[in-house]
Amino acid sequence: MIKMTGAAAVGATVLGIPMGAEAQNNSINGTNAGKRRLKVLAIGAHPDDPETCCGGTMCLFTEAGHEVVCVYLTRGEAGIAGKSHAEAAAIRVVESENACKVTGARHIFMSQVDGNTEVNLERYKEMRELIDRENPDIVMTHWPLDEHRDHAICGILVMDAWRRLDRRFKLFYFEAMSGTQSQMFHPTHWVNIESVLERKHEACNCHVSQHMDEIYEWHGPMEKFRGLECRCNAAEAFMQHSDALPTLP
Repeated sequence: MIKMTGAAAVGATVLGIPMGAEAQNNSINGTNAGKRRLKVLAIGAHPDDPETCCGGTMCLFTEAGHEVVCVYLTRGEAGIAGKSHAEAAAIRVVESENACKVTGARHIFMSQVDGNTEVNLERYKEMRELIDRENPDIVMTHWPLDEHRDHAICGILVMDAWRRLDRRFKLFYFEAMSGTQSQMFHPTHWVNIESVLERKHEACNCHVSQHMDEIYEWHGPMEKFRGLECRCNAAEAFMQHSDALPTLP
C-alpha cells in the first residue's frame, strides 16, 4: 500500500506522520505527535548521502517545525581525488555544514573513515550509544543491501542499534543510486517532495567536491520515477523495517 504524501496538502503525512490539519488528532508511539516536536535522524555513510537520498524529506520535517539531525558516519576522507584524507575531510565538513544550513538540520560527525568503515563490537556500541543519546522518534538510513560497502555497513550498524534499543523509534531505509548501489529495494512509503525540491537540490549542490551533476544523472530520474509511482512529479522512497522478534540482550 502506498503511504505518502508531501506536506503541501492538507492532512498529508510524511513517513506516516501527519503534517497538515490532521496532525492534532494523530499519534506516534502513543504520544500525540501533532502537539510535540519530533526528532528525526538521517544517518548517512558520507557527507552528501543524507541530502541526496532523503534531503527532501528532511526539509519537509524541518519546515513542519520538527528537529532533524544529520549524522555522517565518516567525513568523506577518500572522496576527493588528489587530496589527502585530512584535506578532503576539511573540505567536506564545510560542505556538510553549508548543506545543513539549507535543510535546517543539526549535524553530527562520527569517527569512521571513508572507504575503511568497520563492523565490530566497538562500532556497534558507538552507533547504539549515539542513537540512544539522541533518542529519536524516526531514523532514516541506508538500505543494507548496497554495493557500496560503507553504505551497507552504515545500515547494518543502525539496524543493530534499533533492535538493541527495543525498536523504540521508527526505522526507515532510503535508497542510493538504485540498481548500481542499492539492490532489491522495494519501498513501503513514498514522500512527495515537489514543494521542497529546489531546496533539496540547493542542499545537495553545497557538496561541490562531489560533482552533483554526475550524481543527479542517477538521482534525478529516481526522484521522477518514485514520483510516477505515487502520482506526483518528484518523490523519495523508503522501506520501513518492522518485525516482531524479541528484544536482544
